[in-house]
Amino acid sequence: MGRATVRIKQKPEDFSVKESYRFDRVKDGRHRVYLMDKQKMSTFEAVDRLQQRFGLKPGTISYCGLKDKQGRTEQLIAVDGHDIDMQENDLRLKPLGRTDAPLSAANITSNRFSVTVRDLREDDLPPLHLAAAEVGRLGVINYFDSQRFGSLKHGQGFIAKDLLRGDFEAALRNYLAKPSPLDRTEDAKVKRFWSEHWGEWDARVPYKGAGKYHRVLRSLRSHPGDYARAFMQIDAAYRAMQLFTYQSYLWNEGVRRYLQLRLERADLFPAPYQAGSLLFHRSAPPDLQRELRQLTFPLLAHNSVIDDPVIDDAVRWSLGKEKLKLADLKVPGVGNRLFFKHEERPILVDPGKLVLGRVQRDELNRGALKINVAFTLPPGAYATLVIKRLFHYSWHEETREDVQATQDRMADYAARQAAAAADIPEEVPVWDRLPEAPRTGPRPSRPARPGRTPARRPGSRSTRADRAPSAPAAKAGSASRAGAHPDAATGRPRATRTAAKAGSRAAKARTSSAGRPDAKAAAAPAAPTAKKLPRGAKPGEPSRGKPSAKRRAAASAAKKAKKR
Repeated sequence: MGRATVRIKQKPEDFSVKESYRFDRVKDGRHRVYLMDKQKMSTFEAVDRLQQRFGLKPGTISYCGLKDKQGRTEQLIAVDGHDIDMQENDLRLKPLGRTDAPLSAANITSNRFSVTVRDLREDDLPPLHLAAAEVGRLGVINYFDSQRFGSLKHGQGFIAKDLLRGDFEAALRNYLAKPSPLDRTEDAKVKRFWSEHWGEWDARVPYKGAGKYHRVLRSLRSHPGDYARAFMQIDAAYRAMQLFTYQSYLWNEGVRRYLQLRLERADLFPAPYQAGSLLFHRSAPPDLQRELRQLTFPLLAHNSVIDDPVIDDAVRWSLGKEKLKLADLKVPGVGNRLFFKHEERPILVDPGKLVLGRVQRDELNRGALKINVAFTLPPGAYATLVIKRLFHYSWHEETREDVQATQDRMADYAARQAAAAADIPEEVPVWDRLPEAPRTGPRPSRPARPGRTPARRPGSRSTRADRAPSAPAAKAGSASRAGAHPDAATGRPRATRTAAKAGSRAAKARTSSAGRPDAKAAAAPAAPTAKKLPRGAKPGEPSRGKPSAKRRAAASAAKKAKKR
């Protein structure tokens, strides 16, 4: 059994992408263009968050393409007719200007990726350099990678299959009432609620995030049973994405079959992904390699026309696996509002400016190494496929069970950390832990440095017995020295504060010639001082002080972990 897989996206900073873009700047354009910087959220989630925050209608925000959820990405968005601002830790907007048309894929020129690959071993490095040479010479097959098939990962399947059968209720169930076991947000709770209350459209959802489905539920309340009408209330971009996801799967299967028909078996090797397995080539005849660089493969629709007989054979094979024909790629009952669109996609993509960084110690995985890989891709190509091709010898596709196990381990670790922090006693301020002891003896003098005589201010004394002037003399001397300047610590005039100190010292120093305390001073008991108790404390209990910020954070984490 092989070693564990290499790791990517362990931190948001491990996967970053920046768009190279262009748009026509129009001073008074109605579309406000922003550079959106997001972390740990998909493009759909970011757009939905902005729409809900600023009360925007669906379709108000346009964008050039979809960016990965796991990582830090920058991309353009345009808002129709509204000025907005968002400056949060995981979502920030930077205004760039205005334009007179919504954004599309035509506004992107390329994407620059920077990916940190972790958990490497020394024996992983020689195959990496060989694979990098192959990628530079052959390119990478331009498949759609696992991110495109999130509905499979989350247990919803291909919603497009339900639509092709005309089963809008099943499609709506998968959208509205199929919670993912990997999703631990409020959205999963909303979906679980509707899976348990399907058909009870007047029921009140007790969770946040239900507003996302407001239009769908309003349609079901007014037209119960008309699931096609309710499904068409979903955001148009999301509906189109469901069809495009299934098209992407058919494209992958068709290209995989095409490579099998054109290349020798020994020249191909498999790589797993979310929807099955892919085939990459490690060598090819020069003539075929030049042909592959110029070749495209169709994203299928019912009206697709295919002239190449080998491509036609691969298309028929991929459709036959799904028990479909080209004419079946039509959604019944919705007319032209929801349809498959024919497009051509290049079979090969060449990563530009491929750079392998310096190998460093991996601070997240003990005893392992890490390396940064940077490259440029055209719009629509997947950076994870390049990483998968470079590290194919040690790549393992993460399954739903793997993700769930990782989430459980992280939750358990957080709970144990919170519990351990809760057992630590609260920090008690020093002034509460150490009671103030009365001074009974002479104040110790500061030792003089060798070779020097101790400096003494005029009127200063080394012991309490030496400084026993009468209270009036102490007041007069203090006032004459200090003047009437205010004291920075108390705000009182310095003369008053110094005189009060001198009077207190004189009262303590009243002794007889034999050194015995004065009878009146000894007979008068000291007046007890009332100490202000902290909030929530009871008399007689030891003061524990105010909880530190670390303690409060630990207690909050423990409470959240307990709820999960």
